Amino acid sequence: MSIVCALTGKRPMVGNNVSHANNRTKRRFLPNLRTIRIRLEDGSVKKIRVAASTLRTLRKNKSNLK
Repeated sequence: MSIVCALTGKRPMVGNNVSHANNRTKRRFLPNLRTIRIRLEDGSVKKIRVAASTLRTLRKNKSNLK
């Protein structure tokens, strides 16, 4: 599976680890993905991977999460 949010399209970001000696090495910031079940309009249930921040927004807006 890819590391992408199904709803917002959030992907891994790149940055640097910075030590006390200010040495910089590359690192990746991965999105906090969760697998949820969502009910579609036709009544079927599908599993999708969603970022935790997106999940909070969905629950705040009282969506049709199961």
